[in-house]
Parts: sequence; structure tokens; C-alpha cells
Amino acid sequence: MEQFILEHASYAHWIIFSALMLAGFNVPISEDLMIIISAVLAATVVPENTYKLFIFLFLGCYISDWVCYWIGRKLGPKLWDIAWFARTFDRKRLDQIQRYYQKYGFRTLLIGRFIPFGVRNGLFLAAGMGKMHFGKFLLSDGIACALSNSTLFLLAYYGSRNYHQLMANLKTFNLLLFGAFVVSIIALIWYKRKKKSRAQKEES
Repeated sequence: MEQFILEHASYAHWIIFSALMLAGFNVPISEDLMIIISAVLAATVVPENTYKLFIFLFLGCYISDWVCYWIGRKLGPKLWDIAWFARTFDRKRLDQIQRYYQKYGFRTLLIGRFIPFGVRNGLFLAAGMGKMHFGKFLLSDGIACALSNSTLFLLAYYGSRNYHQLMANLKTFNLLLFGAFVVSIIALIWYKRKKKSRAQKEES
């Protein structure tokens, strides 16, 4: 996928948008990887398409979230009758995410949006299954999506000044991805500590 996108850089915005739409149906396509590839292309290969790449990237991420939301809202518990979803999503995890929504609201989506490896789709499915008002979901996810996408895109963009060096040095590429992962872990730890602190205050 990565090589194909690089070889068709002038059409990359459409390819990335399509790939992200598939991700909304839980096809295993990394949103973070699509963001990094978009930023690398914008910084080195097709700088004239920088705004186009970011806009298509954002719309792909944002609209694919709607797909995931409506799957959860329309199918609800019937999702567990579909082997693919049953294997991919733990029911207890989705129930826990719904409780987070009830307790923390927008903050759940904002922090969770920075956590990769399947957490994001779980957020959107849980929002749909919990019948969150679609207008509220659009606003909350729009803000969270813009912040998370912009952060990783800018990190990758300014770290991609030399395309040939970046492609030759896989460590640099992995470092960008690892940096995004570290930010996500820090956000998760902060979230859990705050939750624990509030729980202790409520008990006392």
C-alpha cells in the first residue's frame, strides 16, 4: 500500500481518502500511517498538493468515523453475530468506553483519538451503540479529529525535509510513528490517573 501510494503521488489524496473510508468498515488500514505518508509526500514529492493532501486526509478520517458510528448505531448488539467484528472488538471494552462517555463525555473522544491500534474504531462504535446524538458526535469528533490529525501531520511534515534520506533510513520513519504512540500512551496514563483520583474522591 505504501509503495503504491508513493508511486502514484499525484493521485495520493484520492488513494488515501479511499483507504481511510475502508478503515471505517474496520478494514485493517492504519490511520496513523496514512497521515505520515500524506505528510511525507506534502513535504517532499508533491508540495503543491499540501493543502489538498491534508484536506482529503482529514475528510477521509472524519467521514470514516461516521461510517463506524452508524454501523454501531444501526446494528447494535447484532454486531456480535458478525464473526469479523466479534473477533476484533471485545464487548467488555466497548461497554467500558460507553461508561467513559457517560462520565467524561467529549474528553473520552478527545483523548481516545490519539490512541492507535483499534481504539479509535471502538470509540466510534461505542458512540453509535450508545445512541449518542449524531450532531454531538459530529462536533466532538470533528474537534478531536482536527487536533489529532494536525499534530501527527505537522510532526511528520517537518521531519520529512529530505525524502530520499527518510525512505533510506527506516529508523527515522519508525521514530515518527513511535513518537505519536508515546504521546498517545502519555494521554492514556493521564486519563486513567485522573479517573482513579476522581474515584477516590467520590469514595471519600
